[in-house]
Amino acid sequence: MNEPFDIIKTVRLTEKGTMLSETENKYVFQVDTKATKIQIKQAVEYLFKKKVVAVNTCNYAGKKKRERRADFGRRPHWKKAIVQLAEGEKIEFA
Repeated sequence: MNEPFDIIKTVRLTEKGTMLSETENKYVFQVDTKATKIQIKQAVEYLFKKKVVAVNTCNYAGKKKRERRADFGRRPHWKKAIVQLAEGEKIEFA
């Protein structure tokens, strides 16, 4: 799991994430649930060639969802990382 492509799964492009990137130079990623802050920092620096200042993480429990029958399913648990880049650094998502 030490590969950067295994740690960073997707970019979370939401309204709140866009505001963070514009005002505070922070970017939101969905990451592997077992990844540590140090691994996330190294992965972002390797993939985007930018200097990372801070990493904050949040764990989210998957929601319960109904299936066709009376059974209940569950969406998967996931982890969010908010990465702050150094002053003057920017990531462009096309």
